[in-house]
Amino acid sequence: MSSELSPLAVAFCGLGAALLPALLTWLASLKQQDVSLVDRTWPLMIAAPAFTYALLLPATGGRRWVALALLSVWAVRLAWHITRRNWGHGEDRRYQAIRARNQPNFAFKSLYLVFALQAVLAWVVSGPLFATAAGSRDLNLLDLAGVALAAFGIVFEAVADAQLSRFRADPRRRGQVLDTGLWRYSRHPNYFGECCTWWGLFLLALAGAGWPGLWSVASPLLMTFLLLKVSGVSLLEQDIVERRPQYRDYVARTPAFFPGRPRRAGGAQS
Repeated sequence: MSSELSPLAVAFCGLGAALLPALLTWLASLKQQDVSLVDRTWPLMIAAPAFTYALLLPATGGRRWVALALLSVWAVRLAWHITRRNWGHGEDRRYQAIRARNQPNFAFKSLYLVFALQAVLAWVVSGPLFATAAGSRDLNLLDLAGVALAAFGIVFEAVADAQLSRFRADPRRRGQVLDTGLWRYSRHPNYFGECCTWWGLFLLALAGAGWPGLWSVASPLLMTFLLLKVSGVSLLEQDIVERRPQYRDYVARTPAFFPGRPRRAGGAQS
């Protein structure tokens, strides 16, 4: 529907939409004593402002609904996957470490250290959906490229997650390293797929808004940085060799992020 709100006001409405699920999740975490609940609602913190933009910005065509459809598939699938994976396992060890570093009164501190922070990051990540909803250009080849890349990323991430889930569910594989399927070609194919999703959504924003929408590149850049340097590759691999010595060999022969041919011992390609 159309709105007389300024674009800036709509943007801040999006921030409020991201903060609401963060606040509700924080309240639930107080009861459960589990801050890692935030991972389950992270995709919803991104989807909430995206739908806010689509509803409040003047309608300019169907591109926004294509972007929202892609985002919705990504968000629902990822939220369900994380919820099912973490169900019954208690607080993730990464958040246990954060809890230990921020005592006393972590229950309150987590509101801004974890939940509000992630809501703000989600708001920034939702930027391409704002640019897409605000754009008015006709459909063009960049739209096709954006849809193709985002759809590829969603499927690639889903397949990688499914392969890892099956591997972890097999008691015969306990303590082993997954190095088959997509995991043969990348140590983190799920993160690579997610990265592709956000670069694809950025291309849709650029297709709709043109160069004025270039500011929304902050979204895929931020997501790529988070996946590589903060909550993704670097964090997961900082102590995994100590827990699984065979992972050292996996690192030596398998690309970390971008899929590629496995290397043989000594660095040769297999």
